[in-house]
Amino acid sequence: MGQSETPEWARLNRAHWDSTVPVHVASEFYDLAPLRAGEGRLYPVEEAELPRIAPNGWAGLRVLHLQCHFGADTLVLAQRGAEVVGLDFSMPAVKQARALATELGLDDRSRFVCADLYDARHALPEPEGFDVVYTTWGTIGWLPDIVEWARIVSWFLKPGGRFYFADGHPSAFVFDDPQPGAPTALLDGGPAAFPTPRFSYFEARPLDLDEAGDYADPDAELEHSRTVEWMHPLGQTLTALVDAGLALDFVHEHDAVPWQMFSVLEPRGDGLWAWPGTAWLPLGMSLGATRRAE
Repeated sequence: MGQSETPEWARLNRAHWDSTVPVHVASEFYDLAPLRAGEGRLYPVEEAELPRIAPNGWAGLRVLHLQCHFGADTLVLAQRGAEVVGLDFSMPAVKQARALATELGLDDRSRFVCADLYDARHALPEPEGFDVVYTTWGTIGWLPDIVEWARIVSWFLKPGGRFYFADGHPSAFVFDDPQPGAPTALLDGGPAAFPTPRFSYFEARPLDLDEAGDYADPDAELEHSRTVEWMHPLGQTLTALVDAGLALDFVHEHDAVPWQMFSVLEPRGDGLWAWPGTAWLPLGMSLGATRRAE
């Protein structure tokens, strides 16, 4: 995707993510201490499910991490013995990922490529395919074409290769924090400002947003805060993967996510945020799939 051909949504989103890199690297949200100590960990959702993706461990597996940001999760898998390639469209993020890999002594098992996801097949020709394609938390909402995304995932997997995906649940993305003065709802822990509907679950048009703060640092003042995002119903995503040649192994729904999606959510103590009291709506989802043999 050349500069002259880059649509406005892509320019806006790239500028936004470029501006988040120094904020995220400096934040407590991205705690790099375990990774630097050689004990990098993923969120509990992934740690519980990834043994199904790599039942014999990660040693020797070739892994592609799409939309890898500054590579923290990518390098966790490299620490476990995988040969990893991380791809992201933000050059500041890719430079930070490369610097982190060098700091950790993982240059020999990691490579980071700067490219738009839709250009990935040209930027990263891999005729032999990967054992695992991995992408998690806050990825497909930035993409307008989920069918092409699924085709790209399938193209990079060798037959029998595994795909792992986790993200916010699309039904939760319908909601947003209420406006000041909105009535409260009675939850198990007492009255709370409960999320209210804002978007249509089936909205096909892009959402042009300009919101202050950042999930890693609510007080951050980003230079580029305007973004363009898309809703993707769960059935649409699952069908796109099946049509692209993947067989679904599991689909799970979760009552917690790694960021404070709504102000009413409370930290669970394991890096995830959950509803106070009884969970009434899924906040996250995840899936594993296998590329069918041709």
